Amino acid sequence: MTRRSADERREQLVEAAIRVMIRDGVARTTTRAVVSEAGLPLGAFHYCFRSKEELLHSVIERITLRSLAPATAPPAGEVSTRELIFRTLHAYWDQVRERPAEHMVTYELTQYALRQPGLADVARRQYQHYLKVYSDHLEAIARRAGFRWTVPLPALARYGLSVMDGLTLNWLIDRDDVQARAALDEYAEHLVTVAAPGTPGPGDAHDGAAARS
Repeated sequence: MTRRSADERREQLVEAAIRVMIRDGVARTTTRAVVSEAGLPLGAFHYCFRSKEELLHSVIERITLRSLAPATAPPAGEVSTRELIFRTLHAYWDQVRERPAEHMVTYELTQYALRQPGLADVARRQYQHYLKVYSDHLEAIARRAGFRWTVPLPALARYGLSVMDGLTLNWLIDRDDVQARAALDEYAEHLVTVAAPGTPGPGDAHDGAAARS
């Protein structure tokens, strides 16, 4: 296999794993089912991944990247801090509503990993990854709009992750779009209140680094 073909097969396997998890559930997703879904020989899995754990991490990263990609794109034209925050959260929320099955898989992955001997690290790294992505995301918003957060970034990122994680799970259960959007907007309003004019200083940069450690 060439390097390029290995990367292509890895992509195929990750996407196939997501489809199988959505269809059959995480617990019933085997490496054989994944390679069969991808239309590849079993040996391709072991060539691309060292373990099933590595595949699970790749699935988590892929779903997270897909969810946040539209939200990280710069908005068209000049917008206020408030509008930027609202646009960003609404862009993420649109992805939740468009791909509910993928988000259900992420919660199932967490529970599965916590219950399986030797896989607890998957759940721990899953939420470490979420926290880093969210922290980087908050930094990017502030940098783009030229303001600073008045709350230490590690605390703000953890708080925001908890809000969005709970809001997403709640919506997956009741599918109440009106109440979900109201709660989302309430959180957006809170972020506006902790955004102040100015650029991040040395303390803010230190806080950001701490959030990623």
